Amino acid sequence: MLGYVVQRILATIPVMGFVALIVFLLLRLSGDPAAMLAGDAATPEVIARIRENLGLNDPLYVQFFRWIGEMLRGDFGTSLLSGTPVTTMILQRMEPTISLALTTIFLSVIIAVPLGVLAAWKQGTLIDRFVMLLSVIGFSVPVFVIGYMMIAFFAIELRWFPVQGFRPIGQGIEPFLSRITLPTLTLTLLYVALIARITRTSMLEILNDDYIRTARAKGLPEGKVLLRHALRNCSVPIITVIGIGFALIISGVVVTETVFNLPGLGRLTVDAVLARDYPVIQAVILLSSLVYVVVNLLIDIAYVFLDPRIRYQ
Repeated sequence: MLGYVVQRILATIPVMGFVALIVFLLLRLSGDPAAMLAGDAATPEVIARIRENLGLNDPLYVQFFRWIGEMLRGDFGTSLLSGTPVTTMILQRMEPTISLALTTIFLSVIIAVPLGVLAAWKQGTLIDRFVMLLSVIGFSVPVFVIGYMMIAFFAIELRWFPVQGFRPIGQGIEPFLSRITLPTLTLTLLYVALIARITRTSMLEILNDDYIRTARAKGLPEGKVLLRHALRNCSVPIITVIGIGFALIISGVVVTETVFNLPGLGRLTVDAVLARDYPVIQAVILLSSLVYVVVNLLIDIAYVFLDPRIRYQ
């Protein structure tokens, strides 16, 4: 087990190195940061001076390894527009995104997994059809439509929640929850549909197996059969989709953050792309890639504990 974990951790190093190289080359080849920073009215002398100050006249491989060395020291550079260190900008934007991701995944799991189990157990009944209808709605309706409907009904009509904005949890639980609830519910509808559908499908494959019939023949309570025998043995695909869902939220909540005016990483990414702020774009893409790698590593390790049939050499 320990050897497998070490092997997986070491395997992430070349993956992240390859991602860093691709990001570096794509952004360098897409335009001249010095020309963008200088503006349209800049003279060639001004652009040349900026290129010299930024080290852009060095060979690409020198720029790449210098950039990697700075990142390993925790220095992601400075924003070309604001002059603020990129690390500071990311740290300022992480709390809204992480808060939204954690609350969404937590609420989605406690709702979707029981719904999926219940739908599989009551296959073909009204309960099963309701869960499938919920899944279709969650997949079909765009996130921004759900978000604006939430705002119109709960914030404007009922006035239960603020329309937009974010308050850090350090300013109080009530202000934090009042502003994170609507975006959480908006994303939860999508992820409940996804997780419930995967749970139902996985459970249906297990419930017809011989060991489930044997457990029932022994007189075990139905709840014990469903949870201890069936759900545990079909947990691998469920954990996989939960982990991937968490990574997707961290790196791709642009629409939700825009609708609810959350100052998170998604908004930071959009602003940086529109302004061609290369250091910020590079840092955010690498952070998103790191999240995917770490989540996949944790999922692989969780497989061993969730399914004893899985053994890694």
